[in-house]
Amino acid sequence: MSDAHEPDGQDTGARHVSVRQRHAEMIRMVRETGFATIQSLAEHFGITPQSVRRDINTLSAKGLLQRYHGGAGPCLSTENMDYLDRKVLCLAEKKVIGRMVAEAIPNKSSLFINIGTTTEEVARALGGHKNLRVITNSLNVATILTGNPEVEIIVAGGLIRHHDGGIVGEAAIDFIRQFKVDVGIIGISGIDMDGTLLDFDYREVRAARAIMENSRQVFLVTDHTKFGRNAMVRLGNIDEIDALFTDQAPPASVLEQMRRGGVELYVGEGSDQEN
Repeated sequence: MSDAHEPDGQDTGARHVSVRQRHAEMIRMVRETGFATIQSLAEHFGITPQSVRRDINTLSAKGLLQRYHGGAGPCLSTENMDYLDRKVLCLAEKKVIGRMVAEAIPNKSSLFINIGTTTEEVARALGGHKNLRVITNSLNVATILTGNPEVEIIVAGGLIRHHDGGIVGEAAIDFIRQFKVDVGIIGISGIDMDGTLLDFDYREVRAARAIMENSRQVFLVTDHTKFGRNAMVRLGNIDEIDALFTDQAPPASVLEQMRRGGVELYVGEGSDQEN
């Protein structure tokens, strides 16, 4: 059954878009304007204010919008959403991204893979690869890769974050700096419209920065919800990476930064058909 219509049957005049598409456009509008009223969103999408409120509640629960009286604004830049929520958010899209990255990684490669729910899907997609050497500061990535006996796994030491299995701190950074690998695969919490790469944890950013500086190529993996998303810690700029793997084309301003930096773009297809 199509999800283009609301279950209460009140929005028969709505523009024919899926709920997924409407949510993505709603996030974009709020991030671009800084605040959107319930009434303006209802008029834009041709749906009832009640339906807009439901959408805002859903997106707020996922950490994608901040709910306010009478409308919605961008999320706060100081706190990331819970790991378990991030793990299921855009899971189909992350699986597509993971497969794209795996196709770009030849056998007998050396890799850094950092912390993140999207990088975990990359690790799963590497299940058929042979003779890989992977250095990671993520216990989850390491555990996933143990399913492939053809992968040599090297785990950084340091402080373990209980909520997501990430390993951070000076010991992890010093460990990463001992290596020089073919490809560093990193995730990100947000990409500003000027191409700035943003995250929430200063310690995680320092580890990711060490990965970037010690990789011959850097692959950034992220789904479309990260474009325009706020976070307060700066990792770098998108023109410092070699390739972006995502599920939807970035905004025009980000694409321009990528063009100037010679960054390759890989956009996954078929994510809407994933289960």
